[in-house]
Amino acid sequence: MNGLPAGAQDTGNAAAQANNPLANMTALNFQDYYIGRITDTDKDGNQFWVRFAKPFSVAKTNWIMRASLPVNTYPVAADGGLATGIGDLNVFAAYLFDTGNPAVSFGLGPQITAPTAPDERLGSEKWSAGFANVLFDGRSKRFQYGYLLTWQASFAGSGDRANVNVGALQPFAFYQLGGGLYLRSAPIWVYNFDNDAYSVPLGLGIGQVIKRGKTVFNLFVEPQASVAYRGPGQPDWQVFAGFNMQFLQ
Repeated sequence: MNGLPAGAQDTGNAAAQANNPLANMTALNFQDYYIGRITDTDKDGNQFWVRFAKPFSVAKTNWIMRASLPVNTYPVAADGGLATGIGDLNVFAAYLFDTGNPAVSFGLGPQITAPTAPDERLGSEKWSAGFANVLFDGRSKRFQYGYLLTWQASFAGSGDRANVNVGALQPFAFYQLGGGLYLRSAPIWVYNFDNDAYSVPLGLGIGQVIKRGKTVFNLFVEPQASVAYRGPGQPDWQVFAGFNMQFLQ
């Protein structure tokens, strides 16, 4: 018999699923990357993301949709001048496979990126499409892990801009310390197949999960440093911070 009080059990269950990108609940996330140094510029930048996720069903199949819109701040002139504005909208829909264990989530589906940046310096000016694949293993209340793998290539848009052909792998791991407090690592490794540029950061951060009624709040900060990179415009080091909300049904 579990001797933990009900409130502690609820917090532990919420903490174990708070970072699951395939969790069967609506989510709204505000996430920010402060880039302390952008390679080949010695300048800083920032990327603020608004992400919305919602599960849905089609003909008795279960899916989850996630839409992500960035607000980019990048150096755009030799004197270090910055431009800030909306970037390109990305949406993916992942089909949720039946893994035989409700604590293990596996999803695969298409993604598309639309050239929504009004300032050409802050977006690709290309339509791109590809796939997204997600795994989350939450069988342990102490340690959860998984990955988000994406790839997309441009198929339409401005002929004056470089083609998009980019893959990204985000391995993630979370270690629960108790009471909703946890350690985390969720860097994104990016490879550009068009020009062989890449970035391989590593990160270690801390977060706190708080459950209030039917809402799970998740606050975190994670410094990251690139152990390898190639090409201009890559993050040398950055700080990833976020405020995520999951809305229980």
